[in-house]
Amino acid sequence: METNYPGDLSSAIEMEDENQYGTQSGAGLRSELADLKKDLDALLAKAGTLTDRELREARNRIFAKVGDMSTTAREQLNYGVDITADYVKERPLQSMAIALGVGLLLGIATRR
Repeated sequence: METNYPGDLSSAIEMEDENQYGTQSGAGLRSELADLKKDLDALLAKAGTLTDRELREARNRIFAKVGDMSTTAREQLNYGVDITADYVKERPLQSMAIALGVGLLLGIATRR
């Protein structure tokens, strides 16, 4: 069992690496969404002049991009769940205190 002390830099380095992974994936996903929007705008502008075959090919390319983006989003979600689960396992009391605080704030906010 690994013990992380408050001054232990190894866990801070690991968390920094994990944060960079999530940031890079999020930026990549945003970039892919922007590219998809540009492709859709271009397709809509040309839609009247395209043949059925060209429209089918464009549709297939768009579906492939959406499928790739869906896979990336799913991987990011799973990564976030894994990080959260690890945090809760490493710091159960702190996690309970945070959950209690969030629940209390939500309860106060929904009463009004």
